[in-house]
Amino acid sequence: QVSLMESGGGSVQAGGSLRLSCAASGFTNSNYYMGWFRQAPGKEREGVAAITNYHRTTYADSVKGRFTVSEDNAQMYLEMNSLKPEDTAMYYCAADSGFWRTPPLSASEYIYWGQGTQVTVSS
Repeated sequence: QVSLMESGGGSVQAGGSLRLSCAASGFTNSNYYMGWFRQAPGKEREGVAAITNYHRTTYADSVKGRFTVSEDNAQMYLEMNSLKPEDTAMYYCAADSGFWRTPPLSASEYIYWGQGTQVTVSS
C-alpha cells in the first residue's frame, strides 16, 4: 500500500510562486510514476504535471513554462511560478506502479491519492 502526503499549499498574489511537496512511501515496484492534479470548485479534476522515477515528465499546456515537476527518491515536488488566479484549486498528489515512456495526466491511470492541499491565487 502506497501512502501520499502533500504539503506546501497556501495563498499568494498573482505572479507569485509556491512549491508543493508530496512524500510517498510504500512503493514495492522499482518502476513508478507520480502526478499532480488539481480541482477547482465546480470543475473536473485535471492533470497538471507528472513524472516517472526515471524522470520523464509531462505537463498540461496551461502550466508549461510556469510549473516544474521533479522527483527524488519518491519525493515529488511542484515548483509553481507566475501563478494566475485560474491556478486556484485543491492540488492532489497521485501515484501508481508501472512503466510509462511518458507519464499520464489521466486520473484513471493512478490508484493512490493524497488528501490534497489548497492553492489560492488572488488577483
